[in-house]
Amino acid sequence: MLKKEPPEEPQPKSYAQSHHGSRNHKFTHYIKPMLAKLHDAPFDDPNWIYEIKWDGYRAVAEISKKEARLYSRNGLSFKADYPAVYEELSKIKKDVVLDGEIVALDSEGKPSFQLIQQYEQGGEVPICYYVFDCLAVGGKSIEDRPLLERKDILRKLLPESDLVKYCDHIEERGKDFFALVKKQGLEGMIAKRADGIYREATRSADWLKVKNVIMEEAVIAGYTEPGGSRKYFGALVLGLYKKGKFIYIGHTGTGFTEKTLKDVYDQLQPLKTDKSPFGVKVPLNGAVTWVKPALVCNLKYTEVTQGGTRRHPVFMGLRIDKAAKEVHEEVRDDSVDDDHTDNTKPGKMEATKTIGGKKLAFTHLDKVFWPDEGYTKGDVIDYYNTVYPHIIKYMKDRPESLLRMPNGLADKGFFHKDAGLKAPEWVKHIALYSESANKDINYIICNDKPTLLYLANLGCIEMNPWNSRLKKLDNPDYLVMDIDPSENNTFEQVIETAIVIKSILDKAGAASFPKTSGATGIHVYVPLGAKYTYDQAKEFAHAVAVLTQHELPEFTSLERSLSKRGKDNIYIDYLQNRKGQTLSCAYSLRPKPGATVSTPLEWSEVKKGLHPSNFTMKNIMKRIEKKGDLFGGVLLKGIDMLKCIKRLGA
Repeated sequence: MLKKEPPEEPQPKSYAQSHHGSRNHKFTHYIKPMLAKLHDAPFDDPNWIYEIKWDGYRAVAEISKKEARLYSRNGLSFKADYPAVYEELSKIKKDVVLDGEIVALDSEGKPSFQLIQQYEQGGEVPICYYVFDCLAVGGKSIEDRPLLERKDILRKLLPESDLVKYCDHIEERGKDFFALVKKQGLEGMIAKRADGIYREATRSADWLKVKNVIMEEAVIAGYTEPGGSRKYFGALVLGLYKKGKFIYIGHTGTGFTEKTLKDVYDQLQPLKTDKSPFGVKVPLNGAVTWVKPALVCNLKYTEVTQGGTRRHPVFMGLRIDKAAKEVHEEVRDDSVDDDHTDNTKPGKMEATKTIGGKKLAFTHLDKVFWPDEGYTKGDVIDYYNTVYPHIIKYMKDRPESLLRMPNGLADKGFFHKDAGLKAPEWVKHIALYSESANKDINYIICNDKPTLLYLANLGCIEMNPWNSRLKKLDNPDYLVMDIDPSENNTFEQVIETAIVIKSILDKAGAASFPKTSGATGIHVYVPLGAKYTYDQAKEFAHAVAVLTQHELPEFTSLERSLSKRGKDNIYIDYLQNRKGQTLSCAYSLRPKPGATVSTPLEWSEVKKGLHPSNFTMKNIMKRIEKKGDLFGGVLLKGIDMLKCIKRLGA
């Protein structure tokens, strides 16, 4: 790390030069600093310390008797940008390597990234280099020493100065510290393991950033025409990289002064191009001047919408320390959730994670399962991690038939029933004879979150439980009317069929609960309370199907074979009420475009305009938060089947 370095080399022609003239240089050899992962919430822990998250430029300082070097995270020299800080560091008499952040301070002494822009343009702005780590002393690396030991060394070697300051911390009380951060309106805090070592060029879970103000980098992809009295441009079109693709995240027209409007506009002119860098149409009104994605800016916003755009975005200034290709969507870290936070929150999983006392290994999280949407295997695991409290009610104590698609929608996948020898010993299973397989199968029983996420990691997109539970395997908890359209049927016809089924069940005095299949149909469930056999459930469902087909003879059929019923008839499938038959359960994902979810409905929603594609893994949780679980009635006291049959005259 502390080898003799060659002289500074000029930075290739880039934004750094266009913005600062020829004064910026890029080092050939430099230290890439350790980075923090994003985390949802503050937490208390005696083994962690907490620091302010500074809103500035990350900077590494290498100081020796021969020279001092001060540079950005990607090796750009800051010597000419912050000469006062550079001169102050040169006064340190020991050979040291420091890590910290250069910030501009407002009138209240708070960091402001926007003020850094003013400082760079010659404004009278207080500047400071807050140092939070020491990597080497006397030519010897101390990166493998515990963080608190490194900080103690740092505190003693830094001289008292208004330009170079020690970044203090508190121990254990992260929640109280974050409350103060919020009260002061600061960007956030950094939580660090007190005994953690320093890992160069690594984004480590030993450092976690918890944000108060949502801030991220974005790449400028174009600009719109100005309106009214405004000059230069109306709004900047913004993007970033996600799973290797450059995606649109919104546009902003706020946060500019007339000076910054002109400055940004001037720098965009050499980058103009006729081609959109997104490759797909983005939702913009009016003409756009596209530019090559090269300029990076800071963006502040309130939240990310379901479509992935940033709400209420504010331009906070250009960055010189990051290349456009480095601007990726931030990945949240949940590695301390078991001890500190609500483990039902969504967020990308680490490769290994302990959940409910069970250690799971998550693999190939970035493998794309939905190519058009860019959704990954990690997104599937995140979804089931989040929806667990709701879906588990409809999976618990039931043998599972799982649609496993380890390559996502790229192939048809296969059904997975047998636990096999590779399943962890804590995965519950039961041996049941299968007539179709002519052998016993060790059916997996999913009763807890570790098992559900183990299945998701296998690539099980779709969860298909039996209608009955272990205590009464021959007695289903409900019967199902599966409305299965053929190729030429419309979804309006599916809706009409469902409404007729409801009217028949209402006449019978039978409660009914609809849900989308998540594909092209609707499922109507009738609670039985495990009081009847599968054969009895099937016969009652058959009677309802006959009555329905009698009312809708033009486009419904009881013929299971597509060749016999034709492409114009909906199949009213009552045979789903046989032992071992399965359907996607409530809240199961489906391997369909948009990552649809089999979603419980209110009967008032079963009308024109309804479609299964309305409900996806990206919006289902908001629906549950608003409406609650609409499907719980299928597990309550069942119907009196004899009375229902009499009312129908069957």
